[in-house]
Amino acid sequence: MSHTLTAKEQSLSKIFSDDYAFTIPGYQRPYAWGRDQAQELLDDLLGALAAAPNQLNDAAPYFLGSIVLIKTEAVPDATVVDGQQRLTTLTLLLSAIRASVNDAELQKDITGCIYERGSLVKGTQPRYRLLLRERDRDFFRDYVQHENGLQELAQLNTVLPDAQSRLRANALVFMEGLAKMPQAELVRLVQFVITRCYLVTVATPDLDSAYRIFGVLNSRGLDLSATDILKAEIIGGIAPALRDAYTKKWEDEEEDLGRDEFGELFSHIRMVYRKAKSQGTLLKEFKEHVAPAKQSQSFIDNVLLPMAQAFGELRDADYASTHHAEEVNEHLRWLNRLEFKDWVPPALTFFVSHRQQPDAVLAFFRDLERLGYSMLARKTGVNDRIERFSALTNAVEAGADLSLTTSPLQLSSDEQYQTYAALSGPLYETHSPRALALLLLRLDRLMSDGSASYQHQVVSVEHVMPQQPAPNSQWATWVPDKAEHQLWVHRLGNLTLLSRKKNSSASNRDFDWKKSAYFSKGGVCAFALTTQVLQYAEWHTEAMQQRQESLLAKLEAHWRLEDRKSKAELAEALLADLTAAGDAVIFELESSRHGLVATAKESGKAFTVLAGSQVKLDWSGQPHSYSQLREDLRESGALKLSETGTHLVFACDTDFKSPSAASATVLGRTDNGRNTWRLKGTAITYAAWQDNLPGNQPATGRSEV
Repeated sequence: MSHTLTAKEQSLSKIFSDDYAFTIPGYQRPYAWGRDQAQELLDDLLGALAAAPNQLNDAAPYFLGSIVLIKTEAVPDATVVDGQQRLTTLTLLLSAIRASVNDAELQKDITGCIYERGSLVKGTQPRYRLLLRERDRDFFRDYVQHENGLQELAQLNTVLPDAQSRLRANALVFMEGLAKMPQAELVRLVQFVITRCYLVTVATPDLDSAYRIFGVLNSRGLDLSATDILKAEIIGGIAPALRDAYTKKWEDEEEDLGRDEFGELFSHIRMVYRKAKSQGTLLKEFKEHVAPAKQSQSFIDNVLLPMAQAFGELRDADYASTHHAEEVNEHLRWLNRLEFKDWVPPALTFFVSHRQQPDAVLAFFRDLERLGYSMLARKTGVNDRIERFSALTNAVEAGADLSLTTSPLQLSSDEQYQTYAALSGPLYETHSPRALALLLLRLDRLMSDGSASYQHQVVSVEHVMPQQPAPNSQWATWVPDKAEHQLWVHRLGNLTLLSRKKNSSASNRDFDWKKSAYFSKGGVCAFALTTQVLQYAEWHTEAMQQRQESLLAKLEAHWRLEDRKSKAELAEALLADLTAAGDAVIFELESSRHGLVATAKESGKAFTVLAGSQVKLDWSGQPHSYSQLREDLRESGALKLSETGTHLVFACDTDFKSPSAASATVLGRTDNGRNTWRLKGTAITYAAWQDNLPGNQPATGRSEV
C-alpha cells in the first residue's frame, strides 16, 4: 500500500461531490458544536458574502480550515480523522438553505451535494455523502439529509441525546437566520458556499500517519486521541447488546480521571505489558503488545477498570484502609512529586493485586519511594529507569519476594553508596533546581517529623554562606580559606529553602540580616530546614559540617542507606568470599526487554550455563558462528522450546568456552559476555570479578581479553 500524503485546497463543490464519500468512525466524539459556533459560522459566511462582488467568480476564496482523512486516491471512501464538526455543520447548513429556498430546481441541486444518486451507466449505488457515527447516523439521515427532514426536526419536542439535541439546536439557528433573507440572497449564499468556500483536505492511507498529522495541525474541533481509536476498536469487539453498557463504563472512567490522565493511563498499561521504551505510537504499540486488549470484554473488566481505579487512588494519594492508610498516602504524595513517572506501571500492577493487604502495600510504597528518590539523587537516566522498573513489574507479576536484597525493588549496597555519595556532594552544582528543591523538601518533611505542610507556590533553594562573599565580610572571616569555601558552599550543610524567589542582592548580606529579614518573616519561617539555620549564631565550617552530618543522618535512616559499600569494598569482600568458596562462582544474566533470566557457573575450565536458563527464541543479529552454535544446541536437544512457546530453555547444564559464547546464545545476538554476566545478587560484572582474581587462577574469560 502506498503511504503517500496528499494535501489539496478544494472548494465545497469538490468536497460534496462523487469524489468523496465521508464516514465518521466510531472512535470520534459525538457532534459537539453548539449554537454559538453555528451562529459564528453563519455570521462569518454572510459577512464574506456581503463583501463579495456581484460576480461571485471574482470573490476571494473563503477558507474554512482543514480536514484529515484516511483515503486512497483511487476510491472516494474517506474516513474522517479530523473535521467531522465542520463537515456535519456544513451539511446541516446546506439542508437549512434547501429548506428555506422556494425554487424546486435549486432544492434538487442542493440535494445533489448531500446525496449521491446511483447511476446504471457508471455502476454506482445511491448513498449519502456523509455518514455520521452509528449512534447518530439514522437520526442525521432522517432529519437532516432527507428533503423534508429539517421541517420535522424543527417541530420535534422529544428529549434527545446530547449530539442529536445539538443538531436540532443548530438547525434552528440556521433556519431562523436564513428566514430573514430574501430569496435572491439565499441563492447567492448557496452559490458562494459551494463555489468560493474551500477546505484543505489532507489525506493518507495510513491510520497512524493520519493521527500524527491531526496532532500537528491541531485544527479546531475536539481533540482526537489514541484512546478514542482504541475505544472504537475494543468496544466494537463486544456483543452489540452489551456495547452501550461497556461504553458507559469506559466513559465514566475517562470522565473520573480526566481526558489527559486517561490517555496517560493507557501509556502506563502499555508499559506494564511492553516493559520497554516506546518505539512507536501508543496506538501501534498498544495493539501489538497489550494482548488482553484483543479480548474486549475481559480487557475492560479485568484490566482497564481495575487499573483506572488504582491509577486514580495512586495519583490522588487516596488509599483507604483501616491500617497504614496515611503512611501509604504520604509515600504516594512524594512519589507523585517526582518529575518522572516510570514508577507508575509496577505500582499499578502491585496495587491492583495487593490493595487489600495494607502491610504489603505500606512496605511496597515505602521501598518504591526509596528507589525513586535514590534514582533522583543518582541522576539515573531514562533508559536505566525503564529497565529497572520493568524488571520490578516482572517481579511483581511473578509473585517474587520483593523484600530480598536481590529484588529490583531494593537498593544494592553499591546503589546505597552512590545515593549517599550524591547527597553528600555539591548538590547545588550537580542537580537541577527542581530536583534539588524536591530533595530538600523531602528532607524538610523528615526534619519536621511529618508536621510540615507545603502550599507554597514558589520554593527556591538558597545558600546560607554566599557563593561569592565580599572580601571584607563576616563570611570571609568565618571561612577565610577559598578551598574550604568551595568545599562547603554547594553542599547540603550550607543550603536552605525559601518560600519566595531568590534575591541576588540579598545573598551577600550578613548572617544576622539574612536570619531576620530574608530567611524568616517576623521571626517565623515556613521550613524546618531554615528554622534550623536560625539557631546558629555564627556560620563557620564546623556549623556546616555539623548540619551536614545531621541532615545526612536523617536521609540515611529514612532511605535505609546503612548497608552502603563502594564497588571497591564489594569487590574486596567478594574476592575474599570467592577465594574461600573455591570454584563455586555463580553468574546471572537478565534481560528485562525480553523477559529472560539465565544462570551460569565459572569453573576455570568451562563457563557452564545451568539447566532451566531462558534463551531468546530467535537469532536477531548478524550471521555469526554463535548463531550456528545455537542451532547445534537445538538439534542436540540441549535447547528446547518453553512450555509457553515464548522462548527457549536449557534442558541440561551446558559448557561454553567463554562467557561471550554463552551470552550470545542466550540473547540471540553477538555480545560481550564479560560485561553482561554479573555475579549473582550483585551488579559486579564478570570482567570486574576477573580483574580481582590472582594472576594464576584460571578463568574462561581470559581468552577474550
